[in-house]
Amino acid sequence: MSLVTDSPVHSSSSDDFAAFLDGELGSNSDTSPNQEDEDEDEVEVEVEVEVEDDIERIKRRKVASNLDAELHLEASVKKDICAHPGFIRGLCMICGAKVDDDTATLNYENAVPLKYIHKDLWLGFDESARLRNRDLKNLFRHKKLYLVLDLDHTLLNSTRLVDLTPDEEYLKSQTDSLQDVPRGSLFRLDSIHMMTKLRPFVHSFLKEASNLFEMYIYTMGERPYALEMANLLDPGKVYFSSRVIAKDDGTQRHQKGLDVLLGQESAVLILDDTEPVWGVHKENLILMERYHFFASSCRQFGFNCKSLSEQRSDESEPDGALASIMKVLKQIHSIFFDTEPGTDLADRDVRQVLKAVRKEVLKGCKVVFSRVIPTKFQAENHYLWKMAEQLGAECLTEVDPSVTHVVSNDTGTEKSRWAVKEKKFLVHPRWIEAANYLWQKQPEENFPVDQTKKQ
Repeated sequence: MSLVTDSPVHSSSSDDFAAFLDGELGSNSDTSPNQEDEDEDEVEVEVEVEVEDDIERIKRRKVASNLDAELHLEASVKKDICAHPGFIRGLCMICGAKVDDDTATLNYENAVPLKYIHKDLWLGFDESARLRNRDLKNLFRHKKLYLVLDLDHTLLNSTRLVDLTPDEEYLKSQTDSLQDVPRGSLFRLDSIHMMTKLRPFVHSFLKEASNLFEMYIYTMGERPYALEMANLLDPGKVYFSSRVIAKDDGTQRHQKGLDVLLGQESAVLILDDTEPVWGVHKENLILMERYHFFASSCRQFGFNCKSLSEQRSDESEPDGALASIMKVLKQIHSIFFDTEPGTDLADRDVRQVLKAVRKEVLKGCKVVFSRVIPTKFQAENHYLWKMAEQLGAECLTEVDPSVTHVVSNDTGTEKSRWAVKEKKFLVHPRWIEAANYLWQKQPEENFPVDQTKKQ
């Protein structure tokens, strides 16, 4: 079977792809076991069959010699015409040619590693593009898109056992059984000396999302950790199969990229709590509010406060981050597939849908910042200014009657006093951040500016 023409690749099952590749490697090497078996059969026929006529013996030998020549010629021609779509362990996965500048058109500079599918697999750019197009058609037939999910602070929170604080010691007696993972949320993993807490609503989230998306895990953690977490989230391998991408599977250091996905970027959504790691793919990103269950997580990000575990509390299941984002994902999915008859879905781009939905959140709001953006900083480049604009708000540098909100940390500034006088909304910067995470305009009264701060 040729991967170029009739590969069963991916088709929503990377496990099948890995098995296929193993088969291809075994059957297309330079010294084919099957061919050797055939040659041995020829010899056995010569030995076991008594041929009384010398002429008949010569004829038999001639046939065997011709067959051997044809097999070598076929192998040679195959190598000459092979497009070398990918290779494993330095050999073309189709013809078995060794990958170097002399024998193949494929090399490491025009290929991408897919280590999470097979540890030694590289696919050429053309073959990757072909497989993405093929998989996209199959995905659209099932009315699905791709969803890439981060692990830490997005779907779960982990801590080393040695980092548990005295106020968290009680957790050791409340962990769930690893023999009944689907029912649990807090797990002690002695094999890696860690404790992991799954985010509230995560089981329902994955179940609902699996009906709308083909899902990947993509983490900056090491592979052993990634697989442990995948087993907690998906013990039956129903949601992710082998689509678990870890730190060393990427092509850029300290960055995540969609180049290692066999999915078209125009159909990919990403959930992650960290924006900078996505470099050129920020338009695909839905930024998640970080889940800080353990104290070590709070300390990691510089928060001087008690963690959820220390407060013996947790996020709300029905109103928490994952439940809120699930509503957004359903909305985006619905808009993407809500097309008129005859419309080609391949021409649609989920990034444009994402941008349009985001711009509705603060549509109609006119915002002025007061003592939030440093004086010498270019206002238009500040992250809160950009965030507000992405949410559909119009940002201004000076107040006027059209302004609806003044965003400030200080009630004593001139613009803050103007807002109070003119009965405009005076809100803390967290108002914008909350709208960004929850994809919904939040009640202004829930984000007051500290009245104790006076100029």
